[in-house]
Amino acid sequence: MTGEIWVLGATGRVGREVVERLWRAGAEVVVAGRDRERLAEVGPDARAVVGSLDEVCARLSTEGPAVVVNTVGPFAVTAPKVARACPPGTHYVDVSDELSAFELLHGMDREAVATRRTLVSGAGFGPLATEGVLLHLLAGEEEPSRVRVDAVASVALEPGALGEALAATIVQALRDGGREVREGRLVRARAGGAAERLTTPDGDVVTTASLGGGELFAAWRASGAPSVIGASALVPANPAVRALLPALGGALRLPGLAGFATRRLAGITTTTARPRPRRSSWGRARVEWPSGRVREGWLRTGEGMEFTVGAATEVTLRLAKGEGRPGAFTPARLFGPEVALAAGADFVVTDR
Repeated sequence: MTGEIWVLGATGRVGREVVERLWRAGAEVVVAGRDRERLAEVGPDARAVVGSLDEVCARLSTEGPAVVVNTVGPFAVTAPKVARACPPGTHYVDVSDELSAFELLHGMDREAVATRRTLVSGAGFGPLATEGVLLHLLAGEEEPSRVRVDAVASVALEPGALGEALAATIVQALRDGGREVREGRLVRARAGGAAERLTTPDGDVVTTASLGGGELFAAWRASGAPSVIGASALVPANPAVRALLPALGGALRLPGLAGFATRRLAGITTTTARPRPRRSSWGRARVEWPSGRVREGWLRTGEGMEFTVGAATEVTLRLAKGEGRPGAFTPARLFGPEVALAAGADFVVTDR
């Protein structure tokens, strides 16, 4: 492993844990963010790059680390900005789950190839958990006709404010609205639609519904299926609340409202820690072939944010060792479904 690894947003929940794991793996870590004192707490022995995102990107473009890990949302804004600041030979990883961010980053595929860079979007729970089990089911199979993936995260809450980065990501996902793949094309769909009541292998009953996040994009690219639905348990289970999502997303696209909503949401504070609601987090894939044959599989892991940290760390270390290839990818399309196992998961497959 050679060269520095920069972690942007190093003082956030995911960022600081990624820093810790990279440090334990022997990496040369540089912490980046706006608060010098907090950066010193996260990486007391690490070099710090202090400043706004634009200022950090200016430094990044001249210093050329081996890998940059971006944990700063909204990724529809930060992903293309940071990726374009990476000079030739510097690889990029983020933990995005925003559909628009995936589209923007994968639109840079030719540019990445020409500059010998690997760009990886979605090195986190939702995209990798669902993409990983989907590719596991598809190994050695023909192209399917229908695919549905469901992300069922179980996340512990820390005390404190929600924070601007996470708030901006939530608002951006609502602004993106519902999407699905029909007849091989990514089209608009009703946000909160395609609701399905699932029973996990642990016996927990959860409801998932579509919104159009990174899970959808990753499943579409991984399968090539003409019909794809990406759903999540984070979409409200209450039908009345789900019915309001399209109107809410439309309102957030009005001038000024997205910023206002982000600021208000960021200030929401949790005074006490809350344990994860279920023992396991799950990624589920259901695949149907033209013959009518159906397979279903689940990926099982523990706390969802811990898996995100493991995924981001695993992908970053592999890139730092030179195991990637130029272009824009999602994690399992680049490294295969076994990267999800290395991040701390296992597969449970049910044939139907």
